[in-house]
Amino acid sequence: MEIVRSERRRRSVSAELQNGTLVVRAPATMSDAELQSVIEKLQQRLQRRLRPIPQSDEALAQQAQALNEKYFAGKLRWRSIRYVTNQQKRFGSCTPSRGTIRISQRVASMPAWVRDYVLVHELAHLQEANHGARFWQLVNRYPLTERARGYLMALGLEEMGEDG
Repeated sequence: MEIVRSERRRRSVSAELQNGTLVVRAPATMSDAELQSVIEKLQQRLQRRLRPIPQSDEALAQQAQALNEKYFAGKLRWRSIRYVTNQQKRFGSCTPSRGTIRISQRVASMPAWVRDYVLVHELAHLQEANHGARFWQLVNRYPLTERARGYLMALGLEEMGEDG
């Protein structure tokens, strides 16, 4: 942890993770005891955000099955689902005729709710191969679809209207 005190800062305290270090910016006038209380709350919030993300293909498959049960009544079937390292412009891809889903390894380090959106998006392709209205009806069953798409767009990685 690194604490940066500033004469210019009056009341607010901010924190961000930089290369594994929690950098806390605080007013120079804030007491150590007061700052410690704020830091504890920030650390708790950070721990909630950093929930474990499936890093293995097996964990990814388990999460896909859980999403299949929740949003597709367990009806979808596939042969394989795995992380791949060769997708730099897409977050995922699906070949419905083969029942294969590939998720970019980049997605593994994103927040769980974004990863789940990408999974739901690719799972929906097993039922609807295109990006038509029926496809989006399926994807929009996932309540954080709009938020996740906004996150991906903000990263500058999603082209307008087509992301997988």
